[in-house]
Amino acid sequence: MNFPLYIAKRYLLSKSSQNAVNIINMVTFFVTVVGAASLFIVLSGFAGLKTFSLSFANNFDPDLKVLPKEGKFFSFSSDDEASIKKIDGIQAFSTEIEERVFIAYKQKNFVAYIKGVDSRYNSVTNIDSLIYFGSWLGNFPDQVVPGIGIGNALGIAVNDRLNPITILAPKPGKGSISSQTKPYNDILVNASGVYAINEELDKKYVFANLNIVQELLGKKNGEITGINIKTNTGTNPEHLKEDLEKAFSTPVRVKTRAQLNDSLYKMLNTENFAIYLIFTLVLIIALFNVVGAIIMMVIDKHANLKTLYSLGATLKNLRHIYFYQGLLLTALGGVIGVLLGSTLTWSQQQFGWLKITPSLPYPMEFTLVNVLVVLATIGVLGLIASKIASSAITKKLLG
Repeated sequence: MNFPLYIAKRYLLSKSSQNAVNIINMVTFFVTVVGAASLFIVLSGFAGLKTFSLSFANNFDPDLKVLPKEGKFFSFSSDDEASIKKIDGIQAFSTEIEERVFIAYKQKNFVAYIKGVDSRYNSVTNIDSLIYFGSWLGNFPDQVVPGIGIGNALGIAVNDRLNPITILAPKPGKGSISSQTKPYNDILVNASGVYAINEELDKKYVFANLNIVQELLGKKNGEITGINIKTNTGTNPEHLKEDLEKAFSTPVRVKTRAQLNDSLYKMLNTENFAIYLIFTLVLIIALFNVVGAIIMMVIDKHANLKTLYSLGATLKNLRHIYFYQGLLLTALGGVIGVLLGSTLTWSQQQFGWLKITPSLPYPMEFTLVNVLVVLATIGVLGLIASKIASSAITKKLLG
């Protein structure tokens, strides 16, 4: 039997003869539980918010995207297409062409990016699920789908064929602009619908059919700016990057969804780490109560300590008693705190008590990683606090 651990368990469950010591112990335990629960709830809330924020990017961006290694455009030949189809793990792919354009509608102007996509784009992304009003691109080649931010800025009406949208792009080539009678290409289109993702993307893109955009930019069939790829379920996109780079006759680079949204991922991860540090600091301050509570127990059990020392217990044994008591106190408080936090997280997921808007509950997400992070944090801080408190037992105290 581990003698110090046995005594520590007895001390943890027994009441002191001094009422003040009992109150301090209860407050310490309560603070530990609340601290652990608060840290878990905050991490779960941020995990839910992160997933909610990235859900828009997950619907908009593909699993993998092939881009030219140099320049903006590259040629996609039938041989390249055949090579892609031979790669295991690819479910579907879609070609696109993207360029900055000038948009005019009813004497209003806007600068955005036109993204020409082929008919397979819906099978690679879930863009059609983000349509706010109207419908996705149909069979008519002159249809476009602008973001709701562009639509509001220009006052675009859906399916308004009496008032077409004019899209202009500079003509490719060399020489001064003045040498050309018309230095730009233009097309007349109408909106079949508008999409809504987030404020930035809603003001950035206008989707159109690939063929009409290639014509607008003066590009040949097969000249594109990127290929969107959807992988099979269970396939790690990272494992396909090297195979894809080797499949093309021209040098290309392949990016995953995370790399396409590198700044967003970095921002969310930085915010998550900052929140963790802030609440860990609060937890550190709270666990100073553990040091105080153990020292009060040492003072309260002073006579018992002297008796155990006289019976042959070493100074190390006596220190271990209170070291284990501090660990048990923080571990029990941490476990109960995580259980309490998990219950509140589940309650929010099921019933949505806290709402961002009247129709949108605050997103919460339970993850095993957060459970381990909270328990590890409580364990490390409890270890340090218990070590500091148990060092208060000296030979002078026992003399």
